[in-house]
Formats: sequence, C-alpha cells, structure tokens
Amino acid sequence: MIDKEKVKEVLDKVRPSLQADGGDVVFKEVTDEGVVKVNLTGACAGCPMSQMTLKMGIERELKNQIEDIKSVETF
Repeated sequence: MIDKEKVKEVLDKVRPSLQADGGDVVFKEVTDEGVVKVNLTGACAGCPMSQMTLKMGIERELKNQIEDIKSVETF
C-alpha cells in the first residue's frame, strides 16, 4: 500500500515550480496498482507542455521517491 501522505509530500516539493509558471497540481488518489491520479490546474491545465510536465517532472520525481509508483495520470 502506497502512503498517500508521502505522495502529497513529494507533490509539495514539485508544486513551487508549477506555481512559478501559474499552474498547480491537485492530488486525487493513488490506486492499488501504483497509479497516482492528479489534476493539473491554472496555466498547466491548458498548456501544450502539460504532458511533459506530468511525465518528466511529476511522475519522475514520484518514482524517484516512492518505488511502488508505476505512473501518474490526470483525471
């Protein structure tokens, strides 16, 4: 079972970078399969680079910090 609080802590570490560009990330859930579901808001919501931000930024950091994370998806 993946600790939701640990996921939130990692998201809090990447949040300032998103906020600097007018965006943010909202945590929804983590599934039993290791999929973290988030919502990108603000400038990130309509940004053409949001998938790169999601995969190369948020997902990479979560995988580095929490070994059971398989992927990050938007809802």
